[in-house]
Amino acid sequence: MNSDCHQTITLAQQFWQHPTGKPHEHDHMPQVDICENLHRLRENLHQCEQRAARPPASTKLIAVSKTKPLAMVQRALECGQSDFGESYAQEFEHKAQSLAEAPITWHFIGPIQSNKTRIIATWADWVHSIDRLKLARRLSAQRDPNAPPLNVCIQVNIDHEPSKAGVELNEVTHLAREIAAMDQLRLRGLMCLPRPRKDPQAQREPFERLRQALDQLNAQGFQLDTLSMGMSRDYCAAILEGATVVRIGTAIFGARQ
Repeated sequence: MNSDCHQTITLAQQFWQHPTGKPHEHDHMPQVDICENLHRLRENLHQCEQRAARPPASTKLIAVSKTKPLAMVQRALECGQSDFGESYAQEFEHKAQSLAEAPITWHFIGPIQSNKTRIIATWADWVHSIDRLKLARRLSAQRDPNAPPLNVCIQVNIDHEPSKAGVELNEVTHLAREIAAMDQLRLRGLMCLPRPRKDPQAQREPFERLRQALDQLNAQGFQLDTLSMGMSRDYCAAILEGATVVRIGTAIFGARQ
C-alpha cells in the first residue's frame, strides 16, 4: 500500500462519525486477527478450488464489512483485501466517502430501498441484489454517465422463501433482458442467499440450480460471467458448484457484536 493510501485510511479512521458528529460507538478495533483470518480463508478457498478442479484464485473474495467499524476495513486493506461488501446504504456511504482514495472495490449486497438508490449508484462498483425492474431503472438513471457502468447481479430467491428478497427463477429471463438494455448498468450474473443447510451435499443443491439458471441465460445469448453465492458457512459447496464470487464476513471479522 502506498503512503498516500495509508494516510487517507488513517485520516478516515479519525473522522469516521455518525451524521450527528459523534464518534461511532463501535469504532474501536475488536480483538480479531484479521490478517490471520484472511490468510487461513484464502488457503481454504484454494483447497476448495483444487477440489473443484478450478484454477487458483478463480474465486473473488468479498469481505462483508457491514456493521463493522472503519478500523476493521482499514486492517483488512493492510492485509491485502480489496473487495468489500456493504448492506446498509447510509453506513456504506460514510465508509465509501471516508475511504474515497483507497484501492477498494465496493459491492452493495443488501436489500435496496428505492429512496437509497442514488447513494448506491454514486458509490458502488457492483450491486448484487437487484430484484425489481424499478430498482434497476433508478440505478441506471442515477449513475453518473461519466462513470463506468455499474456491474449488477440479479438476486434469485432460490429457495422460494417468503421472507427473503429475490426474483423467482421463472422471472429471471425477463428481468435480465430489461437490465441488459440499460446503458448505465452492466449485467454480470446471478446472486442467491439460500436457507442454511448443515449437510455439505445438501448445501450444493441451491447453488447447482443457480448455476443452471446462468447456463440457460447464456444459452439464450447473454454473456454472463458471475455467480455470487456462498458465505462463511457454505462457501466450499458454492465453489464446487461454480461460484465466481463468495461473500464472507464472520470468518474474517468475527461474529457480529
